[in-house]
Amino acid sequence: MIRAKAEVEGLTPYVAPLEGRRSLLRLDFNESTVGPSPRVLDAIRSLPPDAYAAYPEYAGLNAAYAETIGVPERHVEAFNGVDAAIRAIFDAYGEKGSTLLTTAPTFGYYEPCAQQQGMVIDEIPYPPDLSFPLGAITGKLESRPRLLFVCNPNNPTGTLVEPSALVTLARSAPQTLVVMDELYVAFTGRSVVPLALELANVVTLQSLSKASGLAALRLGFAIGHPTVLERLRRVTGPYDINMFAVVAGKAALADPEHTRRYVAEVLAAREWTIAELSRLGVRCAGEGGNYLLVWPPGGCGAAVQALREQHILVRSMAKKPVIDGSFRLTIGTLADMRRFVGAFSTIAAFHARSAR
Repeated sequence: MIRAKAEVEGLTPYVAPLEGRRSLLRLDFNESTVGPSPRVLDAIRSLPPDAYAAYPEYAGLNAAYAETIGVPERHVEAFNGVDAAIRAIFDAYGEKGSTLLTTAPTFGYYEPCAQQQGMVIDEIPYPPDLSFPLGAITGKLESRPRLLFVCNPNNPTGTLVEPSALVTLARSAPQTLVVMDELYVAFTGRSVVPLALELANVVTLQSLSKASGLAALRLGFAIGHPTVLERLRRVTGPYDINMFAVVAGKAALADPEHTRRYVAEVLAAREWTIAELSRLGVRCAGEGGNYLLVWPPGGCGAAVQALREQHILVRSMAKKPVIDGSFRLTIGTLADMRRFVGAFSTIAAFHARSAR
């Protein structure tokens, strides 16, 4: 066997269980439960045959997203999903032996990307109340880590930090590239972009996967200083984004009302779900995003399996630091959440009777 480089041989890959989910109520990966704008489907269906045979063209895509978020086009670069942007950041800036500073738990893809580059990983744990460890992060920045990744709101804890505090953090560490992962910004309306756009050490990541319903097509954006984006372009392929994603992305951006309606419905369903969980005496947490952490009675594993038997998927957080014993619950439409609460109430009632 030909061995890969040492960093890859010792790597634990990020693996998500994605198969066999389509026929179930998918409340496990924070996807849209209604899908994209009808304009997206019309745009893809109208592609002529030669669009399949030619390499994709990207003119207008960055400009469309830049206009949507109100920044100059030179500050925006599209990627084959935010995952590809994360990988490009590590490829461009993740020097061997340098440090990645982040929190724990957080999005699981940062760690294998850092390991592949031979980086040192310094994870600051969230406290039991799941508040952002601002003081500890500030102290660690004094040692000039190469990269700082902040997921805001954090996935999976739902911790939400005010953009001004994060920008102050970035200004205090000009030698560190600070990556703000804002995948759920559509649900919070809070972004560092207006305050951090001209900072040469900040790059912000956003996506059309969640609120716009394009997860299957993989389209994300990096927003930041042009000098950083130019380095990221150097380490990405010339045709990484497929034509379907380009066409779908432009169509989705041309119908912002579809996204606004879905976000409003999710936020209303979120408040209803929190109230229902409180009524059941069940702990939940999450300040932002289209998801909550839920600590079910009777144990996480049993609840996740019982929900699956009723064709509802949630994401177990078993063995994760600080949040072990919980599952992550995607918030969909009110109809979705009524179905979840109906099933979960039965599970909670069963365990309440068993505990007597």
